[in-house]
Amino acid sequence: MLYTEQNVRDNIRNREGKRVFFLAEGDRLTPGARDFLSRERVEIRPAAEAKIETYQLLGGGYVTEKPEHLTHLHGNVLVEKTHPRIAFRGKVDTLEAELLLCQRKVSPEIRRDLGEILSLARHLIRCDVLNEPVKQETLCGLDEKQLRQRSHFPQDYYGQPHFMPCDTDGEEILQLNRARCAAREAELAAVAAFADREGNPTRTDILQAMNRMSSMLWILMIRMKKERENHEQ
Repeated sequence: MLYTEQNVRDNIRNREGKRVFFLAEGDRLTPGARDFLSRERVEIRPAAEAKIETYQLLGGGYVTEKPEHLTHLHGNVLVEKTHPRIAFRGKVDTLEAELLLCQRKVSPEIRRDLGEILSLARHLIRCDVLNEPVKQETLCGLDEKQLRQRSHFPQDYYGQPHFMPCDTDGEEILQLNRARCAAREAELAAVAAFADREGNPTRTDILQAMNRMSSMLWILMIRMKKERENHEQ
């Protein structure tokens, strides 16, 4: 197999607290993929080393085979599938599915913005699994302050006030609204997943990114609402 940079990004793993990429004999890397691994200081290891011989249980102890009721939290650490971080990842999976459906129904410009939101959602899962910081300062060209201003005062920026979706708004807007709701559900799951015993947030970067996604989806709904009204005039 020939691994591109995106293939490599999707298959980075964590071993002993280090990011590694397992490359099988006969597989190759594109120059871009090799440059990415070198730039990010990701170690390349033989694929034969990828097999985990033992699994660590979060509450202590080890098992040599993965039980069906447990799943990977990170590396070789197993937790119950009801663990809050696993629930968060499931909500993000649902959000990704909704975003993909949205992309099939909207204009090319909106599709590009949805693609960036989708990339961020997938990036957050990686940041959770590998315990990496979120590396995205803007979303669809807007920083946190700009997103807040536009989502709070859309009339000033898009000539379209806040609105309550209704069945006459069209399938595109209604599908975007489903994605926005999924983003909000994922955000609430993140709040539950990333908190210490006192309730203090442990991953403010992930919580901030989740909030940005739901705000951006609302902005896209505002933009589409305005476009629809202009088209009908």
